[in-house]
Amino acid sequence: MESAVKHPAVGTGDRKVKCYKLVKCDNNNLISKTLSISFFNNAPKLKKSCILSSKCSARRRVIYEEEEEEEEEYGYNEEIAMLETYSESARNEALLVKAMVDEEEVEVLIFKGFSSCLSYGTSPDPSRSVLPARAVIKFIDRVKGPFDPSNIHYIEKGLTWETFKIRLQPNY
Repeated sequence: MESAVKHPAVGTGDRKVKCYKLVKCDNNNLISKTLSISFFNNAPKLKKSCILSSKCSARRRVIYEEEEEEEEEYGYNEEIAMLETYSESARNEALLVKAMVDEEEVEVLIFKGFSSCLSYGTSPDPSRSVLPARAVIKFIDRVKGPFDPSNIHYIEKGLTWETFKIRLQPNY
């Protein structure tokens, strides 16, 4: 099927639309798609012919029981979320957080509302907390931002979570 229509954006020249019906037979299933291709009469012609194809496939995600248990175990860390919120308003500083997770010391950097684990890989999922809910924050260092690990300028060092939490209250 072919039709000629005036292209409103160009104003001159005609645009032709060709419709192709693609049919694919896969495992006794008939898949039919209609494809419209537009081109201008005054457009340069292609030297090579093109073959158009359409591929249909389904995505599958496998979730293992172990992954579900890990997500439930990991949980949401409210303290890290509070520190991320604080760092959004404190634009010229970063927070270095030292915490304990299962008797292992973990270091986290928080800057402009985002946190990143310096001890191991950070999850690419922004909805997942950097530290699990069971983590215990030991110390918080306020450093001048942006963070440069080779030249750290401390504003305050070794603050406990209880001391820092007072600063997060609205009347502080």
